[in-house]
Amino acid sequence: MKSTQYVARQPDESGFIHYGEAEHQVWNTLITRQLKVVDGRACQEYLDGIEQLGLPHERIPQLDEVNRVLQGATGWRVARVPALIPFQTFFELLASQQFPVATFIRTPEELDYLQEPDIFHEIFGHCPLLTNPWFAEFTHTYGKLGLKASKEERVYLARLYWLTIEFGLVDTSQGRRIYGGGILSSPKETVYSLSEEPEHLPFDPIEAMRTPYRIDILQPLYYVLPELKHLFELAHQDIMGMVHQAMQMGLHAPKFPPKAA
Repeated sequence: MKSTQYVARQPDESGFIHYGEAEHQVWNTLITRQLKVVDGRACQEYLDGIEQLGLPHERIPQLDEVNRVLQGATGWRVARVPALIPFQTFFELLASQQFPVATFIRTPEELDYLQEPDIFHEIFGHCPLLTNPWFAEFTHTYGKLGLKASKEERVYLARLYWLTIEFGLVDTSQGRRIYGGGILSSPKETVYSLSEEPEHLPFDPIEAMRTPYRIDILQPLYYVLPELKHLFELAHQDIMGMVHQAMQMGLHAPKFPPKAA
């Protein structure tokens, strides 16, 4: 695990998490800005989830508020975690239909990008689609598979997660749209991902598992689902068999320069 400057907020005796006014202002800036950017770019299932969640604009939401909606829609809930958690904890949570949320928000100095997933990324980026049964089923299946996987298998599963749940695109009757939370919580990547600059390829789970990525750059390649329901169908296929095929075939050459030392 990497180190982080951020510390997750702890709840009080009643379970309420207190944030400062400056933190609420960061949330307001982020959500106000990003709602404008995702309009016409996010898939309809995500926008439906945003409407269901009814996230406040003027303050950081409490986790209980989000849980009431998610549990009613798909049986999911969010779980308070520190800034960074081990793979094992991550898979344990997903396998029990809990999505990890670190209860801190980025500083104004890192408004546009930070490497650690903060509460805005997790709640605004991911929770809307957890109201969707197709997406929720895939995420649940992914957690159960990861829990049983070996260390090497988890590395391949991580690439699948990165190129779907975090950075996935989908074709719709309205055109190409975004469903990946890593894109939807980033103003720059929301616009860039749908431009002609990056490469777009039809989604293939084995190819996705063979694709290296970096977390600190705009992605050079996005995989595009034919429809969001494809994730639900994938959840009922032999994903671990695909992992083993990808392991035998090996990684593709990276489409990005190595990270500077």
